[in-house]
Formats: sequence, C-alpha cells, structure tokens
Amino acid sequence: MAFDFGLRQIGVAHGQTFTATAEGIGIIKASDGVPNWDDIKAVLNEWKPNMLIVGLPLNMDGSESELSRLSRKFARRLQGRFDLEVLMVDERLTSQDAKTSLRDAGHGSEGGKFDLTKVDHLAAALILQSWLDQPSLGQRP
Repeated sequence: MAFDFGLRQIGVAHGQTFTATAEGIGIIKASDGVPNWDDIKAVLNEWKPNMLIVGLPLNMDGSESELSRLSRKFARRLQGRFDLEVLMVDERLTSQDAKTSLRDAGHGSEGGKFDLTKVDHLAAALILQSWLDQPSLGQRP
C-alpha cells in the first residue's frame, strides 16, 4: 500500500508484488499534514498490507524541503503506530504525471482544473508502481 502525503489530503493506493501492479483507491483528509489516524487504520484493516510505501517529495535538485521532513515524520508514525515495514520512494514528478494522465484520459473539469482526489490517489499509485518496478528505490524513513 502506498501513500502520497499532503498537508490537506493523502492519496492512497494498493498493489501487489505478484502482478506488479498498483491502483489508486482514494484519499484520506489531513489537517496540516496530520491525518485522522482512525481513517488510516480502517484502510489498513480493509486491505491488510504487509508493507507501506510513502512518497518522498524532493526538490528537483534532490534536496529535501519542509514537506520532505513532514513526509518522513508521517512515514515514521505509520511504522510506529501500525508496526509495518515502511519505505520511502522519491516522488518527484508523480503529481505532474498524474495530472497528465487525467488530462490525457479526458478527466479534467471546467477551466482545466482537476479533481484533486483523483490526482492524489493516482500519484500514490505511480509512487507504488515505481517501487514495484524497481524495489531498490525504497529507503528507510
């Protein structure tokens, strides 16, 4: 299972190593990056993952930002609260790729704006897919 961390919402995706496929499943609302942990628990209980992937939002030059720090904090809290292995994967460009995929599929709304729910869980799926394609990308929080 993968999470695309954000300050207002967190995209969620599931996948499996057997088929090496990932799919976005929804979002979890957050307030200043803090999710409702009961919502996270409910998703984990429903899907029963054996590993979690969290996107690491790096700057284009590879340096970390405040959002990177908060994403790492979220990953460590996931690991501590739910006792699951958590890895982080560089997510540079996944949100842009998600928006491009939605636009190409004709899912834009009036004025060229996108349903951010779809963008965030699609970005989570892209993060997970990148790890499924290349597990060596994962790093500890």
